[in-house]
Amino acid sequence: MRTLLLILGLLALAIGLLWIGQGTGVINWPRSSFMIRQLQWAGYGAALSAVGLILIWQSKR
Repeated sequence: MRTLLLILGLLALAIGLLWIGQGTGVINWPRSSFMIRQLQWAGYGAALSAVGLILIWQSKR
């Protein structure tokens, strides 16, 4: 169970950071993404990253 929480947490963190980068315009990949420079996606990414960090923290307890 701990391994599953860690994997899900790392995946959520990575996707969340990607969404933050795309939403702020720092990451322009893929170029055709509708998420680039849309700040609402940076907010979604921050929330998903927070969930990922919580899952990672729970896997270490």
